[in-house]
Amino acid sequence: MGTVKPAYIKVIANELLKRYPELFTSNFDENKKLVSQLTTITSKTIRNRVAGYITRKVNRSVKG
Repeated sequence: MGTVKPAYIKVIANELLKRYPELFTSNFDENKKLVSQLTTITSKTIRNRVAGYITRKVNRSVKG
């Protein structure tokens, strides 16, 4: 089981998904590059956590 995501990760990810819903896919590596391009996040850890949360949300919406 994973850990609970902090609120700021969810806020950033949900805002990106709201603004650019067609860009994100179920591929983590592609989402990671998109998060880097669309935001000013300089921390690799934060970028990866946001991309991972987005990937998880996209996968759940596709399957569910």
